[in-house]
Amino acid sequence: MQMLSPVDTQHNSPETSSSTQPFLLIENVSKVYPTPKGPYTVLQDVNLAIQEGEFICVIGHSGCGKSTLLNMVSGFNQPTNGSVLLHGKPITKPGPDRMVVFQNYSLLPWLTAFENIYLGVDSVYPNKSEAEKKTIVRDHLALVGLSEAAEKKPPQLSGGMKQRVAIARALATRPEVLILDEPFGALDAITKEELQEELLKIWNEHRCTVLMITHDIDEALFLADRLVMMTNGPAAKIGEIMNIHFPRPRDRERIMEDPDYYKLRNYALDFLYNRFAHDDE
Repeated sequence: MQMLSPVDTQHNSPETSSSTQPFLLIENVSKVYPTPKGPYTVLQDVNLAIQEGEFICVIGHSGCGKSTLLNMVSGFNQPTNGSVLLHGKPITKPGPDRMVVFQNYSLLPWLTAFENIYLGVDSVYPNKSEAEKKTIVRDHLALVGLSEAAEKKPPQLSGGMKQRVAIARALATRPEVLILDEPFGALDAITKEELQEELLKIWNEHRCTVLMITHDIDEALFLADRLVMMTNGPAAKIGEIMNIHFPRPRDRERIMEDPDYYKLRNYALDFLYNRFAHDDE
């Protein structure tokens, strides 16, 4: 397959700026786990500088360390070597400034949608009055279009509605970084596109920094400012970073009519399925 050149790509190397400190900096990060057969290197020498308000998507084959990387940003895990810095300070544990939305929703099934969101708000803002906390919850249910489902419990909600609750819960605490681990991977195509549109609308209004894992190239091209493409594991690293130039706010049909869309898409496909295809032997 002939290599197609996208508008702009970067390779994995330390990113520095003489004028501004990156908002979120992943610097020379490696992650090694001990095993009975010896050390197993999941990630090696990963470098990524993210500016405040950027929307970053991370893509790569299973086992390339995408979730491990995001877990270090969320504070659930620590690098073996290197550092992950937010505002120039090392991330050492989870915190309300970084909220995670998982693919499996992670809602408490015995609580209503309202109560699931209230639980997060109450833990982050214990000193706010009950009226203030309830207002925050109602506002965020409305933000994701679920005001009428406030008293329903997760078993009474569709997959798309559950994910809306999870997104509302994460956003209600006003995080600086929103971490999304394949949030739409289990949804049907129509619901996925609807939630992508909603996510972009919310992000355009609030502009928190987003770091999102996806296996869907089209999803990444629609949502992201940059697409981080991982090499295969073990010892995975960032192979290339694709800059996605489409202006915002974005219109899906208009983007798909742009000739550059297919250049970018084909470049990413070539990276994943030719240059870094899985060896099945």
